[in-house]
Amino acid sequence: MVFRKPPDGGWGWVIVVVSFFTQFLCYGSPLAVGVLYVEWLDAFGEGKGKTAWVGSLANGIGLLASPVCSICVSSFGARPVAIFSGFMVAGGLMMSSFAPNIYFLYISYGIVVGLGCGLLYTATVTITCQYFDKRRGLALGLISTGSSVGLFIYAALQRELIDLYGLDGCLLIVGALSLNILACGSLMRPLESSDSPPPEKTCVDKVPDQYFVYHEKEKTVEENISILEKGYIDEKCVNNMPDYKQDSILNKNVLSSINVNEKDTYKKKVVEQTNFCKQLAKRKWQLYLNYWEETVVLFKNKVFSALFVAILLFDIGGFPPSLLMEDVARSANINEDDYHMPLISIIGIMTAVGKLTLGILADFKWVNTLYLYVTTLLMTGVALFAIPFAKSYLTLAMLSGILGFLTGNWSIFPYVTTKTVGIEKLTHAYGILMFFAGLGNSLGPPIVGWFYDWTQEYDTAFYFSGFCVLLGGFLLMLAALPCWNACTNQSSKLPPNTYSYKVASSA
Repeated sequence: MVFRKPPDGGWGWVIVVVSFFTQFLCYGSPLAVGVLYVEWLDAFGEGKGKTAWVGSLANGIGLLASPVCSICVSSFGARPVAIFSGFMVAGGLMMSSFAPNIYFLYISYGIVVGLGCGLLYTATVTITCQYFDKRRGLALGLISTGSSVGLFIYAALQRELIDLYGLDGCLLIVGALSLNILACGSLMRPLESSDSPPPEKTCVDKVPDQYFVYHEKEKTVEENISILEKGYIDEKCVNNMPDYKQDSILNKNVLSSINVNEKDTYKKKVVEQTNFCKQLAKRKWQLYLNYWEETVVLFKNKVFSALFVAILLFDIGGFPPSLLMEDVARSANINEDDYHMPLISIIGIMTAVGKLTLGILADFKWVNTLYLYVTTLLMTGVALFAIPFAKSYLTLAMLSGILGFLTGNWSIFPYVTTKTVGIEKLTHAYGILMFFAGLGNSLGPPIVGWFYDWTQEYDTAFYFSGFCVLLGGFLLMLAALPCWNACTNQSSKLPPNTYSYKVASSA
């Protein structure tokens, strides 16, 4: 199917609104899981590293399954996937209210809710990129603020619900709120296809069909010729015989032809089914080969390769503060009476500001979005190094705001990916990158929790986190440097169908 040119408005703004609320409803609780994390520590009495797996799975499993999520959205469309995922998120949250132990939460909250969020994220990003081109940065920034606003509101909401109805009642109410995703998903109308004729199949797609059809036709022609020759000879022999012999021979031929026709029909069906199975198997195998060939071509682009390393290290080091900051404050013996606002809420509101601000900056022609993204990575690493020196609520609140703003670089990450590989390969490339992001999300909080279990303090853990983020930022900056591009272009040419960031951004 060939979609028409993105309208950059019209129903696209409805898509932005419903995508905003979709991310608000699905990511509100998983991103504010730090409030639930403290309650689960007290309820089940498990270690910090073990308990942190619940929140890390909820935020990482959907990204780990991004290739599968991308295939689902490409196959079924954003609307059906969004409606189905709404049931998953709501059902997983409600099931978590009946969790007898931490292992049940791994499945209900970690896997079910996490996979539903991953499907919804892929659906909202994909359909937004289809509706917007010139204003894509603004549109992505607006919808991505939904999760940040959800983090801000759900952090306070879940704490209030826990005080009023307990942990189980809180999860039931939050799950019921998530059912509103169904209404949002129903409004995700797919972009109409253009009136232009569909593109012709490539030579690779045509080869299997031509191969089988050619031999089948050739065989049919030979059979027809032999049948015609046989019929001509039989007719000639019959005409030379007396009438009474002709009648008896014709009667015998009619009876025998019925049996022959039945056998021929059966054989023909067997041959047709066999050919169909062969064509189908060969077609499917060709699709798998094409997928892996496209994946290999993507990784030959050094900027894309550096992106997947950077996003992996960024999520290992940059994600834990949003999950563990409340426990960091409690471990630093900060009095809860000093709290003017939950630290997670500060992260949430500043993440929304960061996403919107960075998304708007990405639309300016004089801004190189790749360099902007690298800058946010390097600043995040420095802020993580400063956390062990924060011993008061004020300093932790300031660092939470800085980290929240810099985490808003998620809004420009799809933009960077699109400029690097092109809109045609966005779904494929973004699914791969989100897989590595999910791996980082899943490993980051447990690693920090294990560091605490071993050392009984968070200082070493955040030094490690800051080092990971800085390393990813430096690698991506090195891959994006113009002098490095010039040296690489002199030694080797880019493979076909890949794009250097410089060429793509100026196109």
